[in-house]
Amino acid sequence: MSVSRNERRPRTELKRVLVVDDEADIRELIDLTLLRMGLTAVCAASVAEARAALEANDFQLCLTDMRLPDGDGLEIVRHIGEQHARLPVAVITAYGSAENAVAALKAGAFDYLAKPIGLEQLRNLVQAALRLPGAETESPSAAPGEPELLGDSPAMQQVRTMIDKLARSQAPVYISGASGSGKEVAARLIHAHSARSGGPFVPVNCGAIPENLMESEFFGYRKGAFTGADSDRDGFFQAAHGGTLFLDEVADLPLAMQVKLLRAIQEKKVRKVGQVSEESVDLRILCATHHNLRECVESGKFRQDLYYRLNVIELRMPPLRERSEDIVPLAQHILLRLSGPEHPVLSPEAQAALAAYTFPGNVRELENILERATALCADARITAQDLQLEAPVDMGHASAASPSLSERLHAVESAFLQKTLADTGDDLNQAANLLQISTQSLSARLARED
Repeated sequence: MSVSRNERRPRTELKRVLVVDDEADIRELIDLTLLRMGLTAVCAASVAEARAALEANDFQLCLTDMRLPDGDGLEIVRHIGEQHARLPVAVITAYGSAENAVAALKAGAFDYLAKPIGLEQLRNLVQAALRLPGAETESPSAAPGEPELLGDSPAMQQVRTMIDKLARSQAPVYISGASGSGKEVAARLIHAHSARSGGPFVPVNCGAIPENLMESEFFGYRKGAFTGADSDRDGFFQAAHGGTLFLDEVADLPLAMQVKLLRAIQEKKVRKVGQVSEESVDLRILCATHHNLRECVESGKFRQDLYYRLNVIELRMPPLRERSEDIVPLAQHILLRLSGPEHPVLSPEAQAALAAYTFPGNVRELENILERATALCADARITAQDLQLEAPVDMGHASAASPSLSERLHAVESAFLQKTLADTGDDLNQAANLLQISTQSLSARLARED
């Protein structure tokens, strides 16, 4: 194993970076760059040497080439993911090897560099990696004023775990989910918990930009580039430099703009309208849409090559109907936000009605329903009638045998009572307290079901 000159300094003086490449000149270039950044490099020329170095030292970052004499960089990425989960690893790929870069990111790589290595991009990558929490750091908690994803259902616990993992990567993320399911909140949390949290978060609604203005809005323009361009202006890419660019409703981009976006992502460079030269940009791209992006690819509305660059990792936001146990706690939190500590309370019937509703508009619809109910309710108590829920009816299957409204409400109430009893271990007193009714009233309601 070859060790850099600055490795002979005291072990606690500098942070370590493992550099794995079989080309001596590449190792030397990275070694000198890291030394100027106040870091020490431990260099390895093979997979075997890299494994030995990982066992013998603690590192803050690993940089590995994809092609090595005894294997490839993906082996090192997977080994680090299994044995050193909190250590960021970036891969070095040959020029134009987009497939290798995507494969590495999917395997868990933090980021990638393309040969010939640009020193500015190398420094940006290293600085971003060193800003990540170390192995001994717990998952970050929500900071004051930070958006929250509420709910303790298994689906939301899985989403939070995924967000924590995604925050430690630079890989592009595609956030899928229905409208109102919290896609932008998830994007903001990924940014807030990432090494880019000190940089800007720039959200862009791709469907709200006129097609003839897209290029100048995304990449900026030079003075005189077109009529009305009376000064130089940066675009969304420049505004997000050092941070995160969130492309919402990315499926609405026209095909011509998709080509330009693909090049900007691959080259990490953009050209302003009216400018000959390109400029480097350092940002991470997150995207979302309520459309099925794969179906858009199959129908020819979205480029397949761009789809694979954006959808390196997918984060699916579950609709509210798939986490019904979160609905009532989420409703109570929204009421607290809308009206403060003296907010109206939800009656048991209102809670049961919310728990049974399908929420086609998800959390956004829940907020709208509660805001309206707050204005309509009397005595600071929201009833089922105050919610004004519109239950969907399949007219093709409606008949005289269909259950009446009272029968439907009774069924909803019965299911809610049984669930509350089950949650309290059939403790009648505790269930009555949770439902905010007397034990006698609860007993009477249960007796009606026998």
